[in-house]
Amino acid sequence: MAANALRIVQITGERNGEVLEREWLAGAEAVHRQLRPQLPADYSAKMQRIFSDGGEMCVVVRNTKVIGVAVYREFENTHSGRRFYVDDLVTDENERSSGVGRALMDYLQEVARGRGCKGLDLESGTHRIRAHRFYFREGFFITSFSFRKDFQ
Repeated sequence: MAANALRIVQITGERNGEVLEREWLAGAEAVHRQLRPQLPADYSAKMQRIFSDGGEMCVVVRNTKVIGVAVYREFENTHSGRRFYVDDLVTDENERSSGVGRALMDYLQEVARGRGCKGLDLESGTHRIRAHRFYFREGFFITSFSFRKDFQ
C-alpha cells in the first residue's frame, strides 16, 4: 500500500452496536466535531448510544490519522422500504477535495448495495453549500424537505 493511500476502517460491527476499533473511534472525534461541535464532552459514551440504537461508523485513514468520518444506519420504513441513511459525513477541513469524501461514498454505496438497499439517503443543512455541490456531483438529488419542530 502506498504511504499516502487512503484506507477505510470499520469502527463498528454490522448492526450490532459493538465497537471494534476503539483507538480509531477516539481518533475520529476531532474530525467529527468539525461537523458536530455540539457533541457532548464524553464523545465515546455518546457514540456508544448511537451504535446501540443501530448506528454504525467507518473512518478514512491516511497513515495514522483519521481524515474522514461517516455515521450511518440501515432501517425499513413504509415509504421507501429498506433505507441506508447517512447521519454524518465529514472530511477533515484540511483534506477537502482530496478524494476522502469520494472514498467514503464509494464504501457506503458498496455496503448499502451488499445489504440490498436501493440507494443512499442523507440530509444536509441548508447552509452547507460546498457539501451540496459535492452531493450533486456524486449523483444525489433533492427528494423532499425536512421539517423540524423544537420543543422548549
